[in-house]
Amino acid sequence: MPRVWDVPVQDSTRVRDVRVAAEGAAALAGLDERRTAVVSLVATELATNLLKHAQAGEVLVDVVDPPALREGRAGRAVQITAIDHGPGIADVAGALRDGFTTTRSLGAGLGTCRRLADDFHLHSAPGRGTVAVARVGADAPHGGDSPEAPGVRAGGVNIPFAGADFSGDAWAWVRSGDRLTLMLADGLGHGGEAARASTAAAEALRGRPHLPPAEALEAIHGALAGTRGAAVAVAQLDTWAGRLRFAGIGNVGARLREGDRWRSLLSRPGIVGVHRPRSLREDDVAWTEESLLILHTDGLPSRWIPSPDTGVPPADPAVTAAVTIRDAGSSARPVRDDTAVAVLAPTPAGRP
Repeated sequence: MPRVWDVPVQDSTRVRDVRVAAEGAAALAGLDERRTAVVSLVATELATNLLKHAQAGEVLVDVVDPPALREGRAGRAVQITAIDHGPGIADVAGALRDGFTTTRSLGAGLGTCRRLADDFHLHSAPGRGTVAVARVGADAPHGGDSPEAPGVRAGGVNIPFAGADFSGDAWAWVRSGDRLTLMLADGLGHGGEAARASTAAAEALRGRPHLPPAEALEAIHGALAGTRGAAVAVAQLDTWAGRLRFAGIGNVGARLREGDRWRSLLSRPGIVGVHRPRSLREDDVAWTEESLLILHTDGLPSRWIPSPDTGVPPADPAVTAAVTIRDAGSSARPVRDDTAVAVLAPTPAGRP
């Protein structure tokens, strides 16, 4: 089962905890000493900047699928996400310059994080706080025999309930030719047994990347036999045809942005691995350069509605996921379950 680290950062003593978590994730991802050093530096700077700009916050460390997929199963990356509800960064451009730092940091700053990480994106809004996401893989991005899927990226953020070592939620992202499939699973309950179910769902999808959503759910249903089961949603984008197909079982939410409005894609009642509906309908909708898909587990409030600027380009999909979690939650509504959000988004103009 994949480990997820959720480290609250209220004072400088927790910066070390963030660094240790990042080094643990680097070991899971199989990073060498050089790339592990990059992960350690980036994690330390992000934690330090939480204290510098917001006095407190949260750092999530996970091993994730890359945002853009090549043909076949690609290597995974360490993702470090820093979230705060502080005042926001007044001068984002300045904060991203190399050397913009204080005596409490390593002297590297966010600009160096952006330069060293494979992906680095920052979102900050006055009065709402800041989200920063960095990813570091085994190697820096480079060309290959198989091109990336054109025009689309995916990402997610996963927060285990009550700081547990494992989240009962899991997301996965696979490619088969022109078809790219995003899945989000919510294992029944939380803790280790829930994580076992959602992990089995992710592995089943990775073994069958060519299946359309309804057939993928049938395969996942068989793979989850003997587990406590999960709610699962599967969305598949045909990049050549510009069509998105969706099917789900259980209470994983799905919101699709179509122009200036949001549409809910509905799942059928049931528990994958335990009780599957006899028939499963797929939604088949158009996908355009303005589309955006958000899948979320029930850790988000049931009445959550995306804000008007959710996912506005050039937001990284993992940043959109983190901002969604930040803005949907509050101290007045404590989370009572694992929370995960996975996002499928068009690639902004000018990116490969």
